[in-house]
Amino acid sequence: MKRRDALKFIAACAALPRLALAATANSRTVIGAAWRGPNKDDPYFAGALIADWEAKRLTIRYAVPLPTRPHGILAEADGGLLVLGVRPGTWMLRCDGAGKLVRQIRLDEDGATARLGGHAAFSADGALLYTTETDFRDGRGRVGVRERQTLKKLTEWETHGIDPHQLLLDAQGHVMVANGGVPRTAEDKKYDLHRMESSLVRLDAGSGKLLRQWRLDDPRLSLRHIAWNTDAAGRARLGIAMQAEHADAAARRAAPILAVLDDDRLTVPTRANDGIGYAGDIAAAGNGGFVTSSNQAGLAQLWQPAAPDALATVAAIKEAYALAPWAGPTGGGIVVATALGLGRWHPTAQPMLLPWPQPMALDNHWVALGEA
Repeated sequence: MKRRDALKFIAACAALPRLALAATANSRTVIGAAWRGPNKDDPYFAGALIADWEAKRLTIRYAVPLPTRPHGILAEADGGLLVLGVRPGTWMLRCDGAGKLVRQIRLDEDGATARLGGHAAFSADGALLYTTETDFRDGRGRVGVRERQTLKKLTEWETHGIDPHQLLLDAQGHVMVANGGVPRTAEDKKYDLHRMESSLVRLDAGSGKLLRQWRLDDPRLSLRHIAWNTDAAGRARLGIAMQAEHADAAARRAAPILAVLDDDRLTVPTRANDGIGYAGDIAAAGNGGFVTSSNQAGLAQLWQPAAPDALATVAAIKEAYALAPWAGPTGGGIVVATALGLGRWHPTAQPMLLPWPQPMALDNHWVALGEA
């Protein structure tokens, strides 16, 4: 990475309309993240990063070694993390706010036929953990219902699809699951893409009963990562980052990357995309909108309901991927992991790019842990 790449990030942020230019926040933001060293065979770690905006410095609070490559990360109340192995995942672990390993389980040591999809969510009362899984006896999607503290599986529910990826709760505490719909082998190889059955489902949080299922007209659009946002009027929307799986390369490049569930209607609000058809992550952003990242294109793009036909670039920099909300002075900003460092965008604050504290490659997702 060269200095001009960082300047592209700053220029892209500065070009967006602002309500007013606020002073840079002087607080420190804590991010739960996962990373490896700069080489592909370097070991993986998960931990907490501290972004000191006033000092313009990024430091590591703690780092926990991981068995293999990770994927999804959840924030624990004490500043610790719950980390899941990448699909088809065989492990998950918890560390506390000091970076001490508290618990770890391995699915490949207990005879389980299911493997993790890479994401999880806590139940509304905090007692349970829901995990996306695939049972490779039949290839169907499951939600594993687990004790939060022990991570022991209590039961499992059908996701009424295949390749379940991310899941979140809705306002009633029910479980929303994005079924990616891609047939995969136990070695994570795609096959028979003409059989794709991507969908979004709502499952009853008590019984797992199917309450609603949505599909798009194009079955080759894989629904993968999801995020909720609520606008100033109190209207909630679910943003869904999509990845195109069309056989034709031109169709993939032209494919939309964002779907939105609004008033129980699943739509594709804009055909604007990244030129590749691959949205890697999604996070809530200002004015009820969403930012999607496209690491292959080196873009993070903002969608807002006030301008539903458009995507506005908020970062143009290599390996723009992991996203998390950043409140900043008034709320509505995001932090994004890039090849060069941690970038932030906010509609009313100066953009900033903090270099990594050591040579490191960030993984796909991270989570805000609060202010320090």
